[in-house]
Amino acid sequence: MNKSELIETIAKEADLSKAAAGRALESLLSTIVKSVSKKQDVQLIGFGTFKATRRAARTGKNPRTGAPIKIAAATVPKFSAGASFKAAVNKKK
Repeated sequence: MNKSELIETIAKEADLSKAAAGRALESLLSTIVKSVSKKQDVQLIGFGTFKATRRAARTGKNPRTGAPIKIAAATVPKFSAGASFKAAVNKKK
């Protein structure tokens, strides 16, 4: 499912126009990005948690030459699925 399909589904299920559903989705995504950028966790009970985590510096390998390269430390976004989300995905049919 892509973004436009998601907007269409939200519009149908919430009885909204596609424009209103699109604005709501954009607002949600923007809020999550801003919060995680400020190192604030966004926890949606039953769905999951978005947070920023620190990835340590490490040594990698240049795929062309095989030579070792240094990969700098970085702060990266991380999503951890909640119990209800995991259960829904793993539900046997």
